[in-house]
Amino acid sequence: MQNKFITKSELLAPAGSILSLKAAIEGGADAIYIGSTAFNARMKAKNFDENDLKAGIELAHEYGVKVYVAANTLILDREIDEYLRAAERAYLLSADAMIIADIGAAKEVKKRIPIELHASTQVSGHNVDAAKRLCEAGFSRMVLAREMPKEDIAYFCKESPIESGGFVD
Repeated sequence: MQNKFITKSELLAPAGSILSLKAAIEGGADAIYIGSTAFNARMKAKNFDENDLKAGIELAHEYGVKVYVAANTLILDREIDEYLRAAERAYLLSADAMIIADIGAAKEVKKRIPIELHASTQVSGHNVDAAKRLCEAGFSRMVLAREMPKEDIAYFCKESPIESGGFVD
């Protein structure tokens, strides 16, 4: 099977503030991932409030840089309505995608909000079968485990029905 994706790297940088978002843009990032004030795995780090989120997305888009909102915590039943409101806000502010760790929450987002979904590394997908299941759940990309050997990554990229992302040190 030949890879059906255009082989193009995307430099994805994290940002915890408008200042770091600007630095990522100036540094040549193609996309930036940010956390808002709820549901991201770095809640104790500096994150974007709604005003900064709006300003950050607008600024990034002025430079042709995509913004992915990390909402990558596990969601309890009692949190799903608030989670969906946060996803809707990200969509309405023109975020390009959401990075999600909870497959059940992703399914609910996909039913209601037309935003691209990327599976967070916390989903723990390490193989093509996981990619197939994530594709069925509405994900267009998954982040591969940091510890995957290059031979496994090459096989994954060749056989996967969705895009892959990875970490580079």
